[in-house]
Amino acid sequence: MKKKLFYSFMFASIVFLFSACNEEEELTLLEDDEVEAVIENSDFEATDWTSETHSKDADPNFSEVFEDNTVKRLDFVISEDNWNVMLDDMTDIYGPFGSRSTGGFSDQDPVFVPGSVFYNGIEWYKVGLRFKGNSSLQNTWAAANLKLSFKLDFDEFEDDYPQIDNQRFYGFKKLSLKNNFDDNSMLREKVAGDVFRDAGLVASHTAFYTLYVDYGEGPQYFGVYTLVEEVDDTVIETQFADDNGNLYKPDGDAATFAEGSYDEDEYVKKTNEDEADFSDVENLIMTLHDDLRISDAAQWRTNLESIFDTEVFLKYLATNTVIQNWDTYGRMTHNYFLYNNPETDKLVWIPWDNNEALQSGKREGSLALDFSNLQSSDWPLIGYLYQDEVYKDKYDTYVQEIIDDAFSVSRIQSKYATYAALLEPYATSEVTGFSFLNNSADFQRAVSELNAHVVERASAVDNYLNY
Repeated sequence: MKKKLFYSFMFASIVFLFSACNEEEELTLLEDDEVEAVIENSDFEATDWTSETHSKDADPNFSEVFEDNTVKRLDFVISEDNWNVMLDDMTDIYGPFGSRSTGGFSDQDPVFVPGSVFYNGIEWYKVGLRFKGNSSLQNTWAAANLKLSFKLDFDEFEDDYPQIDNQRFYGFKKLSLKNNFDDNSMLREKVAGDVFRDAGLVASHTAFYTLYVDYGEGPQYFGVYTLVEEVDDTVIETQFADDNGNLYKPDGDAATFAEGSYDEDEYVKKTNEDEADFSDVENLIMTLHDDLRISDAAQWRTNLESIFDTEVFLKYLATNTVIQNWDTYGRMTHNYFLYNNPETDKLVWIPWDNNEALQSGKREGSLALDFSNLQSSDWPLIGYLYQDEVYKDKYDTYVQEIIDDAFSVSRIQSKYATYAALLEPYATSEVTGFSFLNNSADFQRAVSELNAHVVERASAVDNYLNY
């Protein structure tokens, strides 16, 4: 769970809390093994603060933060004490750095600490910084690789530092800085996001950045990252007319929507958390499994379309299956959002976390275009809709549209060429201990594999639609 770091400590070491805090003292109850960031230097003036760069009143500046055809630079400055807090917290969660014998996957978020963020010579103050990720975080840590992903929250520590009340980064409160785990090309997160957005779907903006971190020893090059817009921040704020609906990030068996899997605890709310109203997702699972699907398909579709945006889902499904992405719905019980759009009262599918896209996949592999390798009852949002002739025809139409446009060979290979040329000098200069590359040839080889992949997918779509 997300740690609330409201109480200030002036120690230069990790602080462990072993007793519950009284509600009247307005402290946050922490588990025995949880740690607090070091709150320090509270008497400062935010001299770089301007309305355009730091204020909540500024509209999100997408052209500044998410520029496509460049590689920008971010610098973090984290005190040595707080860096040690972060590392010790990771050891508590995952075991010793570089050890695969202890620790394991965890649903516990790493600790936030305050640090400075610098961009183009401008400082953002006491920004909440923490490591982020699931298997990617654990595996990178276990491999003794410090190229870890980060979560940024620009007003996380506003209660401790009133000077940063409602601080934003060009209008953005939260951002993810992803390490391109398991992607030697460092292009997948960016290109997959481009494809979803080019297809007309709601999806996060992305951009390339290099990261330098000073944790007491001077700036250290952490390598090439992909900055990703947060869904529960500006995605629903700017891509929907109303951002007051329920936003879910399902995780666990309930994320499959299989019959009997309903569990409110696994439909993790990212908005309206204090409202115990899950009727929208409950209605979806009930309608999906209604016997009308067999006895009266037209009525079943009408009922389903009244609460779930099937057009968006089918376009997403076509896009995701054409480009291939195994680490999401259909194979894994995570990596998507559902938003109840107040304008339509329909749940809308939003993709998330695409570093494993654009490849045939691991474990059971990516889904076949005809879903012949899918157990329909296990993943009914795919299986049941594809079994319906009306929805299958729409899916097939979207498959053709995607391969003709958003994921056409010429368009995607042009993207690969442009982005690879941008990244190459930064990717091939990554350093040992802060990189997934063994040598510069790894980068070029991975880009070549992506170019071959899009050709293979065009052929696969042709075979699926015409034979």
